[in-house]
Amino acid sequence: MFIKQVILHRLVMRLKNPFSTSFGTFQDKDFFVVEVVDQHGIQGFGESVAFPTPWYTEETVETSAHVMESFLIPLIFQTPLTHPDQVSECFQPVRRNNMAKAAIEGAVWDLFAKKDGVSLAKAIGGTKQKIDVGVSIGIQSSITELLHTIDHHVQEGYKRVKLKIKPSWDTQMLTEVRKHFPKLPLMVDANSAYTLKEIDHLKQLDMFDLQMIEQPLAHDDFIDHARLQSQLVTPICLDESIHTFSNAKTAIALGSCQIINIKLGRVGGITEAKKIHDYCASHSIPVWCGGMLEAGVGRAHSLALASLPQFIFPGDTSASNRYWEKDIIQPEVTMKNGMVQLPEEAGIGYPIDWQALEKYRIDKKVWNNTKN
Repeated sequence: MFIKQVILHRLVMRLKNPFSTSFGTFQDKDFFVVEVVDQHGIQGFGESVAFPTPWYTEETVETSAHVMESFLIPLIFQTPLTHPDQVSECFQPVRRNNMAKAAIEGAVWDLFAKKDGVSLAKAIGGTKQKIDVGVSIGIQSSITELLHTIDHHVQEGYKRVKLKIKPSWDTQMLTEVRKHFPKLPLMVDANSAYTLKEIDHLKQLDMFDLQMIEQPLAHDDFIDHARLQSQLVTPICLDESIHTFSNAKTAIALGSCQIINIKLGRVGGITEAKKIHDYCASHSIPVWCGGMLEAGVGRAHSLALASLPQFIFPGDTSASNRYWEKDIIQPEVTMKNGMVQLPEEAGIGYPIDWQALEKYRIDKKVWNNTKN
């Protein structure tokens, strides 16, 4: 598998609605579609998920661009590849920068699956044909608006609702939600908005019959999460804390959580995600696939990942029209009865809609491999 060319397409797409978390609000998604081309002209596609500001991890759109252009693309040109698992090995000289790595590695995995004539899900060992999906709802302007939004998505058929929370938007809001939706599968995501000093307050969340509380405490604090989990009935799910296979082993050994959210961009790509998945399966830790407000290419990669057997809870891989007026794939990702049917076509299974991609594209850079 000789990578002859790498193309970075930089796009800006506007979300249908602003998305708010404990860190802030944004509406425009600035990202890269990575295209890799082999010596036979076969194309593979990946997508970057870093945000413009370093609120989720230390990476940003600009740092991802720098790392891909200055380090990762030269490395991928220097490395003879027989399997995509080798990509993470060749990227080892570059520390962290997992979102940049995942974008390129994802494109190589798509290319590999297309060359083998199999779906990406099958190429990585997936066992599911349909993926249960939930929906993530940001902090709303009012509880009335939130209830309306939840009802809309329940009517659409989503199997689970995730609500963003913060200290001023939690117990009162959840009381009202449970009054209106007493049996709805519900989880909350704090994005590290709390500290252990608020343990008594956080213990109140047990009364709401939640599937999980995602990342209540600091992104780098396994000890305090273990202390909090020992005081809660509700399972803690770690998200921002899990960047590597080693992080997952640490969290499980310390009892910091009972569930792990695996995001391709956060952990550096499919190869590392599979390692985490397999280790969690061997320790009976459920996993699920979180979302990063991906466009179609990234959404397709997440769906393939969620086909692995230990992905027990519905993911955040909602239909394309949940976020975008027009996605960059054709057909778009659709949801029926709370499930997405995985495509059977080779690779990610969703061809690029080049007209849409070019509409959103603000920059394009091409690198040619001159070594062969």
